[in-house]
Amino acid sequence: MGSRQDVTVVDEQFRQLERELGLLLRRAQASSASISRDVHPDLEPAAYSLLALIAASPGVRASDLATTIGVGRGTMSRQLARLGSLGLVSRRPDPDDYRGQLLELTDEGLRRFETAQQARRAFLRQALTAWGAPDIEALATQLGRLNEDLAAARRAH
Repeated sequence: MGSRQDVTVVDEQFRQLERELGLLLRRAQASSASISRDVHPDLEPAAYSLLALIAASPGVRASDLATTIGVGRGTMSRQLARLGSLGLVSRRPDPDDYRGQLLELTDEGLRRFETAQQARRAFLRQALTAWGAPDIEALATQLGRLNEDLAAARRAH
């Protein structure tokens, strides 16, 4: 069993982690608003990440997207309807499930998404010029691990 000092150190580490993640998330939300406007002036900030998921997995099911980002099907349906009305996402019937829909970015949606993505990467390159490739790779690996562990904990909860 750890000492009281060990518990205090671990508690402080988690407080620091919580502060840094909170700051990162607040900055990411602010950045998402700007990037979303770059994709389409009427696009809501949360929709950019939805576009990214669809771009990464063309033909993804709407229900799988809802599960991945942790929203209900009604919320997902409304968000997809908005993206469809903006001409960014298209839907087609799922041949394996008559109730399901498969999603893809439209040509215009893909063009706009890729333009915004290039701008975001350029910003990251500029912001992280002092970082070496191993540092960037290590951060990406650890963030991937964090995302996987948080998703697993959420499923277990």
